This record gives sequence, structure tokens and C-alpha cells, in this order.
Amino acid sequence: METMEEWIRRLPKAELHLHLEGTITPRTLVELSALKGEQASAMTLAEAEALYAYEDFTGFLQAFKAVVTELRGPAEYELAAWRMLEALAEQGVRHAEVYISVGVIFRLRPEEDRRDPELFARIFAALERARVRGERELGVTLYWIFDAVRHFTLDEAARVFRLAAAMRREHPSIVGIGLGGDERQAGSEPFRALYAEAAAAGLRLTNHAGETTGPEAIREALGIGSERLGHALSAERDAALMEELRRRQVPLELNPGSNVRTGVCPSREEHPLRRYFDAGLMVTVNSDDPAFFGATVADEYWLAHAVHGFTREELRRLAENSFRASFLPEVEKQRWLDQIGSC
Repeated sequence: METMEEWIRRLPKAELHLHLEGTITPRTLVELSALKGEQASAMTLAEAEALYAYEDFTGFLQAFKAVVTELRGPAEYELAAWRMLEALAEQGVRHAEVYISVGVIFRLRPEEDRRDPELFARIFAALERARVRGERELGVTLYWIFDAVRHFTLDEAARVFRLAAAMRREHPSIVGIGLGGDERQAGSEPFRALYAEAAAAGLRLTNHAGETTGPEAIREALGIGSERLGHALSAERDAALMEELRRRQVPLELNPGSNVRTGVCPSREEHPLRRYFDAGLMVTVNSDDPAFFGATVADEYWLAHAVHGFTREELRRLAENSFRASFLPEVEKQRWLDQIGSC
């Protein structure tokens, strides 16, 4: 007899809030380190695991930065993307919309790399090789979202968003832009003009909002045109905002494991996933940075059942939401909705 875990892995799912760099496990980090070709400097598993230790949200950002520094060039990015795709396929994820921390790539590059205008083009070509291979061999489709860092400068964000617009002409897999980083240091309003420019270029607009801040940050993100919101943890502190989110069916990329692990939510039991779902909000469940938070999206579905009492029918609705909230063409969405209905 099929177990709940087996059924969840068979259930077609889309993952909409997933950072490429956050999928790099310690074992993959060791593989990346070995690509340097310098045996003496290759990282051990223990050394890799130590990089993932942190206690709060600020510590997580520092750990994330330490891992990203190991992504030196095209070969490393291609391997990281391929390992991510393998993991997604194993979980029953059929489509993913993945953040690339382009703002971090530019900020952390050595000066000589930043002067090389073709470096990111080579990195992206490697990512595309992994994407195409993943669709061909694993049956997983993938879109890229270029993510800027809100607590860097506006000029740096402009570089990221304009690069997405320019590259999208040749690479339709670049579907949108995002704004991550530390909300406590920078809100969304300063990026209003850049969001309008990105929308005019045909890019879809996502935004991290209400993760470490109050509901006013979510309102601000909506105010600059954000179509899909990551985290939105504090929305329930504002009844009028909750009603607006419900009425407009704004897709919410919820990340329970992430929120608990970074300390912005006390426990899974207290996470608003069930309350948002019951209130009729457009809820999706995602893993954010699974290598850092210890839970894949399949785990998140299981925990929605085990902790919040989601039934199979309710889990089907979460899976349906994940495709409805995606940026896939309508015909592709319907194809997956039909498959979920028969699962």
C-alpha cells in the first residue's frame, strides 16, 4: 500500500521559491571545491558542513555568502544546477522557478572578474546547459529569476534587472526578477522605478516581503507592482491586508522550514500556513534554501500533513496552487492541473 510520503513524491508539484545557491548541500560543496584541481585546497566534508552553521537570520545570510564564494565559474554553476535538478526530480517536482543571486555574484567577484564583461554570460550558458539537460533527461522544466539584493545599492539592483531584460531577448527561460536580502535594511519603495522598467521589458515581478518585517512591508511590495510575494509571514497581523490578499488572490510563496530555522517564526505549529490556507489565500509551499534549512519541498508537503493536518485533497490544492501561481503558459498549467486531479 502506498504511503503518504510515496504519494507526495508522486504528486506533481511546482516549486516557486528556491534559491539555486541554497540547494548546494555540503557534499555538493565538496564536489565544487574539488573542481579547483588543487588537491591541497580541496574542502573536506567536515569543513563544508561547518559553513552551514548559524543561529539566526543574520547568521544565515553570512553562511549563504560563504557558500556562494565557492561558486567560482561556469563549471561550478553547471554542477550545482544539475545536482539541484536531480533532487527536484526525485521529489516529484515537475517545474521550478529558481532564483539566481546575480547581485551577490557581481558583489563577491574579484575585481578582475568584475572587469570581464563575458564572465556572467559564460556562467549563464553553463546554467542553461544544466536546465536543458534536466528537461531532456529528468522531465523537469525550469525558469530563472534574477535576484537583486535590497541592502546593496540601487545601481547594483539596476544592473541585475537590466541584465535580465537584455538577456531575456535570447533566453526566454529568464522569466522574472526578484528582490531578496535584508528587509530590515531596505524596503521596496526605492525600487519602484526599476520594477516598472522591468515590467515594461516583459519580466515578471517577485519580491521577498514580510519575512523579518511587519505587514507594512508587504503593502509596500504590492504597491510597487510585485505579482508574487515570498514569505509574507507578517500578513496576518493586518486584517485588511489579509482580505486584500484573499480578494486579489496574490500568490504567496510560503517557506515554513525556512522561517523556523532562521528564527523569524517560533515553531512549525505557529506558522500561519494553515491559517492562510483556511482564509482562502493563494498559498504555495516551498523550501527556499533546502541545504541550509534541512527540508525539501517534498518534506514541506509531508510536514503540512503531519503538523497542520492537511489532507490529501488539501495537498492536491497546494500542488494546484503551485502551478496556478507559476509563470508557465496557461496550456502548460492546465496540463499539470489535469494530472494532479488524477493523482
